[in-house]
Amino acid sequence: MGRSPMHTKVLMLNRSYLPIHVTSVRRAFTLLYLGIARVVNERYQTFDFKGWSDLSVSVHEETVGLVNHVVRVPRVILLVRYDRVPKRQVRFSRYNIYARDKSTCQYCGRKLPRHQLNLDHVIPRSLGGTSRWENVVCSCVPCNRRKGGRTPQEARMNLLREPYKPKWTPFIQEGDGNARYREWLPFLSTVDASYWNSTLLQE
Repeated sequence: MGRSPMHTKVLMLNRSYLPIHVTSVRRAFTLLYLGIARVVNERYQTFDFKGWSDLSVSVHEETVGLVNHVVRVPRVILLVRYDRVPKRQVRFSRYNIYARDKSTCQYCGRKLPRHQLNLDHVIPRSLGGTSRWENVVCSCVPCNRRKGGRTPQEARMNLLREPYKPKWTPFIQEGDGNARYREWLPFLSTVDASYWNSTLLQE
């Protein structure tokens, strides 16, 4: 059984139409009802709660039921009085390292589920290696054991690519755990991806 449309995702824009957050349909409707946000459609037209509710619904569109009629699910909303943008710092985290490396062991090239991967310090901590973007990679358990406390050169294991600090949060590249919708694309393709460098807010 699929998820209820109320629990799917909506892209939030600030007043300058820059993406700042992803929220649930339920939360989006609350913001619309309170007049804090407006829906933005594919033609960049905006609608308040009543205007959006009054629109006719096509058969192929996702809808939610209100008291006496159905309403199309919004996919993009605009916060009418919000100007701020997220900080541009990419959070150094296990999730983001897995996303940067596409859940692929950087030694043998196998793509695996996350629970079968761990993180490896390219220059081991015992040899002065630090925990930073440029020294940590995804590694499968067998490769991690084989490398042990050695450098890749000492273990005769080549890295697929040198680790690096991403210029944007991998969320936007992979969409892992956050479905991307066609209605989002005009806003994602026109904005500098570094605006996605903040941690998503907790619902």
